[in-house]
Amino acid sequence: MNITKICCIGAGYVGGPTMAVIAQKCPHIKVTVVDLNEERIAKWNDPNVENIPIYEPGLSDVVKDARGRNLFFSTEVDKAIDEAEMIFISVNTPTKTYGSGKGLAADLKYIELCARQIGRVSKTDKIVVEKSTLPVRTAEAIKSILHNTGNGVKYQILSNPEFLAEGTAVEDLFSPDRVLIGGDATLEGDKAIQSLVSIYANWVPKERILTTNVWSSELSKLVANAFLAQRVSSINAISELCEKTGADVNEVSRAIGMDSRIGSKFLKSSVGFGGSCFQKDILNLVYIAKSYGLYQVADYWEQVIIMNDHQKSRFAKNIVTTLYNTVADKKITFLGWAFKKDTNDTRESAAIYVANDLLFEQAKLAVYDPKVSQEQMLFDLNYLQSRSEAENSKFVKAILNPYEACKGAHAIAVLTEWDEFKHYDWEKIYHDMNKPAFIFDGRNLLDKEKLTKIGFKYQAIGS
Repeated sequence: MNITKICCIGAGYVGGPTMAVIAQKCPHIKVTVVDLNEERIAKWNDPNVENIPIYEPGLSDVVKDARGRNLFFSTEVDKAIDEAEMIFISVNTPTKTYGSGKGLAADLKYIELCARQIGRVSKTDKIVVEKSTLPVRTAEAIKSILHNTGNGVKYQILSNPEFLAEGTAVEDLFSPDRVLIGGDATLEGDKAIQSLVSIYANWVPKERILTTNVWSSELSKLVANAFLAQRVSSINAISELCEKTGADVNEVSRAIGMDSRIGSKFLKSSVGFGGSCFQKDILNLVYIAKSYGLYQVADYWEQVIIMNDHQKSRFAKNIVTTLYNTVADKKITFLGWAFKKDTNDTRESAAIYVANDLLFEQAKLAVYDPKVSQEQMLFDLNYLQSRSEAENSKFVKAILNPYEACKGAHAIAVLTEWDEFKHYDWEKIYHDMNKPAFIFDGRNLLDKEKLTKIGFKYQAIGS
């Protein structure tokens, strides 16, 4: 099938950038991104493309190039579904907070709602593409819902998981390591697969487009993130050992990273991984393993999460211990709140949990992040329900100027590896802080020798 109209349900971190790039690379295809969140769609349509809701380097230029030509953002979901030949489902699949599988399984209520809406609206045959990160055999559930609508419409279900790293999403879309497409091993299934292959082939070399069955595609996404997260937790486990023995985790990482069997990626020790994928996908993998009675497999992968949580909690505990066992009424400045640099995404950010622990100790937090608002910071903390919203609002303040944020602080904690932090006037910052002035570098970002010479008491993960 020659696709001329695409609809994407969900205008978030995956749907927005992916569809923008498809629209730019395929000007012959009309791409409509729909979402029920009117405020979000309004931001995507803001005349000033710098105000779009997702911050990714290069994304505003892509949107500017394609928006209004063949890229559209709308709240008219039914209309877009009706017109489209191919529909991407790119909605949130958070970890369940209730019922069976609570704390482990993915919550698929939004996926089911999408499937039922597609089934209700569609009058012509559709190719439905899973773009959200989903547990294995979700396609079977979508297929069951759509094939039992009774309206005679035929559907092909494809799995096309995203492998984007936030902060480099546009670059990853322009030049992906691979594009994975899973579908049914039938004549109609193969035609559907080739329809999606032909879209990506407009800019991705054919040898990088892999086709599999649906289940392999779904599982590959979970396993890829699990393997990457496992490396982060592994080096973080070693970082604690380094601190006790006098070794330096950066030197250890460099040494083992030069082993061609291991490689250097994802061996940078830090306060812990965050983001929307790693924790959620590993918990999903744990849930799947347990559901098949594979408890040793489940325990192995769950330990990756346990190690990550431990890394965050011990970072907070170290701040308290170093500041003479109390941070009550002391100003602690956070540099960074986003889970990594070059994104405004804060989901599962280490900063949230370090802040939560320090608030239990009655610290006063000043936070500077170039892309995250105080509203988002408070939303993240309020979601934990550790204390009242009024208390969070009272003790956590977002400061728009980094020097003002650090003024009068007893300690600075680096929680995000924004490049700009490396280039600050650290002598000025030191002059305006309470003494002794502490820096806790949760990202191994700053120059230890330079800061120590200025007078800072500097501590970094793993050294």
